[in-house]
This record gives sequence, C-alpha cells and structure tokens, in this order.
Amino acid sequence: MMKVKKEIENIFSRSQTISDQLKCPNPIIPIIIDTREKQSLITANLVEKKANIKFEKLEVGDYLIANGQVAIERKTIQDFISSTLNKRLPEQLTNLKKYPKQFLIIEGFYYNYSQDHSQIHENAIRGMFISVAIDFQIPIIFTENEEDTARFLILTARKYEKQKSKTTIRPSKTFKSLEERKQFILEGFPGIGPTISKQLIKEFSSLQKIFNASTEQLKLITSWDESKIGIFKRLLEF
Repeated sequence: MMKVKKEIENIFSRSQTISDQLKCPNPIIPIIIDTREKQSLITANLVEKKANIKFEKLEVGDYLIANGQVAIERKTIQDFISSTLNKRLPEQLTNLKKYPKQFLIIEGFYYNYSQDHSQIHENAIRGMFISVAIDFQIPIIFTENEEDTARFLILTARKYEKQKSKTTIRPSKTFKSLEERKQFILEGFPGIGPTISKQLIKEFSSLQKIFNASTEQLKLITSWDESKIGIFKRLLEF
C-alpha cells in the first residue's frame, strides 16, 4: 500500500514539474492599449496578471503589439453584429488592414446570442464571420470573456517576443558609398523599400534628420498615412 502511495505521489510530483516548466514569464514587449479602454475589465485583468502595458490614444484598433506590428480590434458579439448592421464594420476593418498584421477578437459565442435574439439567425452571423475572413482576410479569434481576451493578448505578445529573439541580423554587405549604407539601414524598417529610402535620403541627407522628421514632413515625402508613420516612430523608440 505504501509503495502504491509513493508511486501516486511521484506521478503528481512529475506533473507539477512539467506544469512549472510550461509557465513562462510575462513578456517584456509592451501591450499598447487605447486610452478609451483604460477602465475596461480586460485592462484590469492585464494589470492583475502583471502584463507590461502602455496607454496611447489609438486611431485604429484597441490594442497594438510588437511595436505596432500587430493591431487588434476587440468586440463583443453584440458589438460585432451592431457594427455590421449599421455599416461601421467595413470601415473599421479597412483601417485595421493598414497595419502589417491584424486580428479581430470577438468575445462571446454567437449561438448563445442568436438564441436570445431570434430576429437574427445564426447563419446570418456565420455569414458575417465569413465576410471578415474572406473579403478582408482578417483572422478572427473567439474568446469567452474579458479574462480570456487578456490571456490571448499576453500570449500574442509572448509569441512576438520569442520571434524577435530568434530573428537574425540581416547579412553583412559591402557598401560602395555612405549613401548605400544609409539606404541599407532605412530599408530595415517595415514599409521602406529602395524608392522611399532614396527619397528620404535626398530630402533630409542624414539619418538623424530623417528620424527627427515631423509627421507632416514624412507624410509629404512618403505618402504614408498616420498609422504607418506611427509604426515607424515607435520602432525608433524601441
């Protein structure tokens, strides 16, 4: 009997060790939260879980992760249906597509909602989801509640932090001139190719002047919108 008891204790001891190994510290990479979400239960859950958070007034989306590389719009199932019916959703999704990667988080389950609101058939709600996925090519993440959403945000930040740690520096290159070296540095930023890098160098001459340029100056030269300029500026601060 004692032998069986010890074996059972060993099983639970091993399980606990595995569980401890699976636990990861909260990511250092910040989760940027729109100031309008400051008092939300999601923010409260992120604070409780000791996530690294920052508040900014966001023109697009509710959350930004990976220094503006990932934009996330969060809606309850009721919000999602309402914004679809009043035609606001297409514009919101179009703006969300300005970021390199994007998600739409939907809190709650549509079949529960359709049962409570018989005027909306569950197939109509499914059609809305299909439109988001096919017409806008935006992934949808379903969460149960605010705490579940907070967990998803932390896991997303953790994933991008791991990717960053695995990212290798671009291969070394022999430069014929200082201009080529400047161009190489600029083209390391997302959204900057040879054409824009040459335009920036021609206009500002030095990297310091480019990095210190105002939003209006960058908009005039690159034709970027404010969200792309925001990504560029945030990367400079990282």
